[in-house]
Amino acid sequence: MADDIEAEAVEGVESEAFTYHGGRVEPGESENLRYRISQTYLGDPIRIPVTIINGEHPGPTAFLTAASHGDELNGIEVVRTVAHEWDHSDLHGTLVCLPVLNVPGFLAQQRYLPIYDRDLNRSFPGDDESTSAKRMAHRIYSNFIEPCDLGMDFHTSTRGRTNMLHVRADMGDEVVARLANAFATNVIIDSEGPSGTLRGETTAAGIPTITIEMGEAHRFQRSLIDEALDGVVSVLAEFGLLRSASVAWPGWRTVIDSDDDKTWLRADTGGMVDMHHDRGSLVQAGDRICTITNPFKAESDVVEAPFTGLLVGVLENPLVYPGNPLCHLVKLDASTRRAVEREQSRL
Repeated sequence: MADDIEAEAVEGVESEAFTYHGGRVEPGESENLRYRISQTYLGDPIRIPVTIINGEHPGPTAFLTAASHGDELNGIEVVRTVAHEWDHSDLHGTLVCLPVLNVPGFLAQQRYLPIYDRDLNRSFPGDDESTSAKRMAHRIYSNFIEPCDLGMDFHTSTRGRTNMLHVRADMGDEVVARLANAFATNVIIDSEGPSGTLRGETTAAGIPTITIEMGEAHRFQRSLIDEALDGVVSVLAEFGLLRSASVAWPGWRTVIDSDDDKTWLRADTGGMVDMHHDRGSLVQAGDRICTITNPFKAESDVVEAPFTGLLVGVLENPLVYPGNPLCHLVKLDASTRRAVEREQSRL
């Protein structure tokens, strides 16, 4: 696949039109469309926004998707910025930008499709004779994802939690690893995408794709959006879509490839949580991560770090039942730990 992607960017290869059911975008042209993927209870069309930029020069086709969970907003601004604020005059290849996949969930400001509470991101590649979610996924996938060579799928944490910017990718796939490294985040979590996820299904079909996690639901978080845009530039440079840009290096990186190197710490008692560290913080083994207290502050439960590591995700909603997640902690080796300490000492 790596050779195939690079071959498409070779000079002298003629540019081709991007086609989808109902239309085509010629080289050197762009199109904004609202593409019908379903109908409401009243029979009105449900349409998703799509922007296709087909560069004048030949090259790979990359998709950028966001809001397959309707309340995850940060990625929307990343995709919109790429589509509508960047200069594409020197684009070598095609960008397929889908800022809001789950339009019904987006309108309701909820994670899942309001239609039977189904998860669009467990419905790919879809089926045009199955559930409403799978029919929507099929329309999206067959028209705008399947023709692509690589992809970036943007997410945030679920409601009540927040994530530092990181990538999730199947690092056992050579081109996916190349894509994940090019995005230039400090943390990569190595995993296969679950069945039905856009990342999992596209990668299995030979379209290398990564998931980018960033921030929290129901928010535009500008600093994370800007970091993610830098990652997109780096990826497009790596795969030859942007010739004037260069591939970035984040300064330090850890790849978490074992369940032993990561853990979700969960509450053992119900109560109100005082978090002592933010996302992205380095904590030492035995450090207090948070304290859970009852309404009278008569009893408290201190949650300590079981090992030295990085808080990739932390709780935002300070109320918990027993078993609720508190934070996502990943291990760091000694050299990475020193690099993180140097970086955080400069902040």
